[in-house]
Amino acid sequence: MSTPEPFFRHHVFFCCNQRGPGETCCNNAGASELRAYAKDRVKALGLNGQGKVRINQAGCLDRCDSGPVMVVYPEGVWYTFIDREDVDEIIHEHLQQGRIVERLRVE
Repeated sequence: MSTPEPFFRHHVFFCCNQRGPGETCCNNAGASELRAYAKDRVKALGLNGQGKVRINQAGCLDRCDSGPVMVVYPEGVWYTFIDREDVDEIIHEHLQQGRIVERLRVE
């Protein structure tokens, strides 16, 4: 039995969890805004849709101390990011070229 093709080539989850005041969380580091930017950028590049890339918002991914974080499937590669330039690099290198961005990778 053959394995079916995945609906999306890459599925990217951004942790956008919001915790209480004084608690570390990805959303306090701009995760929601950068997720929206990534979604718009992927669409502008024509990378979105079936067989391509899907950018999603996730609740807590339980890695807030490394955050903000995102995870790219099917590879299961975790990244941290600070700004649009980091997100652009992940989109270009990982989602378009298939190369892991080691400087942003979270083990």
